[in-house]
Amino acid sequence: MRSVFPVLTVVVVIFIAWYAGAIALNARWADDKAERAGVELSLTELVADTWSQDKPKLPAPHQVAAEIWKTTGAMVAKGRGFSKRSLFYHSWVTFSSTTLGFLMGTVLGVGLAVGIVYNRTMDMSVMPWVIASQTIPIIAIAPMIIVVLNAVGISGLLPKAMISMYLSFFPVVVGMVKGLRSPQVMQLDQMRTWNASPSQTFWKLRLPASMPYLFTSLKIAMAASLVGAIIGELPTGAVAGLGARLLTGSYYGQTIQIWSALVMAATLAAVLVGLIGLVQRITLKRMGMAQ
Repeated sequence: MRSVFPVLTVVVVIFIAWYAGAIALNARWADDKAERAGVELSLTELVADTWSQDKPKLPAPHQVAAEIWKTTGAMVAKGRGFSKRSLFYHSWVTFSSTTLGFLMGTVLGVGLAVGIVYNRTMDMSVMPWVIASQTIPIIAIAPMIIVVLNAVGISGLLPKAMISMYLSFFPVVVGMVKGLRSPQVMQLDQMRTWNASPSQTFWKLRLPASMPYLFTSLKIAMAASLVGAIIGELPTGAVAGLGARLLTGSYYGQTIQIWSALVMAATLAAVLVGLIGLVQRITLKRMGMAQ
């Protein structure tokens, strides 16, 4: 109960601020309508209007919830859960590129980290470039990646996955380098006294010691991968995916659709990060590490 109460408090504060923001941002449009109609709105009528506009600047939470239900639960009830109007369908498209990019980024990140830890040349040369790569805005490089890959006949899922990989590999590299270097000098000396080979030291000491760092970086990488997948859908004129929903909503001024896609993306990220957390607890428990 002690852990739930702070979370509920934050959620309540967010909803109060959200509803208040909807009133503040949508009030001008409500006043303009009332002025043209020659009527004067009471406070109750003003609040009701700001929370029920078709294209508000900031939709109220219940409007977003209704849109999500209409494009998820209602679709499932009609047997059209994965139709192209369903958020489940668009979430699946984004999920596919997110997970592929995440897996590619994880493999690349772990491989670079091992090379950086075991090879001083890579440590001095590759690590600075890994850091420098993250200074380039992804919104600028994403169209370049898509155009180049389309030019060589690669389109669809892979270009978006590569953008996800570009964002997700960095936290994995940093986390794994820190984790592989976490064993103390005394532990490394003990492995030498046992005449352990570098590979044995890696598998028996360095890799197990890096697991907490790896899982922490994987959570960050997963969230970054989802952002990359959504960004990858924007410059392609994609017709499917949460990024496509955001783009369509912005074209037609459908702010409720935009916010419903944002909430769905946040929910998808929370679920994926939660799954990594579950795997982390199971893995560390089996390894005998307190968690």
